[in-house]
Amino acid sequence: MVSNKKELYFNCLDVVNEQIERYQKEMDLIKESMEANDVKTDYDEDNKGELLSDFEQNAGRLRNAREMKESLSRIDPDHYSEKISFGSVVETNGNYYFISVPLGEISMEDGSSVYAISTEAPIYQEMEGKEEGDTFTFNDEEVKITAVG
Repeated sequence: MVSNKKELYFNCLDVVNEQIERYQKEMDLIKESMEANDVKTDYDEDNKGELLSDFEQNAGRLRNAREMKESLSRIDPDHYSEKISFGSVVETNGNYYFISVPLGEISMEDGSSVYAISTEAPIYQEMEGKEEGDTFTFNDEEVKITAVG
């Protein structure tokens, strides 16, 4: 899995780009709807408030997605490190993790899954700085690090 770091990186980038596109489209639709309501003289104030709220929610999500893309851009998919840090791919006896941005489960071409997590994730706090062969305890379970890249 560690050898697929480039694929993993680009899969994460694809997910973030899809989020950015989805939130931007949603905001454009809401904006069109709000402008259409402004043309009418009998528009519903509650509906306009709901549209504005939806617009603001999507604007926040869009901002977060853009921040994730910025964070991903600081990762060199060709760089491998022995110690777990931002940008590492970590294989444990249970799961694979990509220390990057909080996207959750990312599917790979070979059918496997990797959890894209941020440095804020509680499990990262336990594995930070560790190396292949080290162990740590998370949720009362001992986890062994089998590979780092």
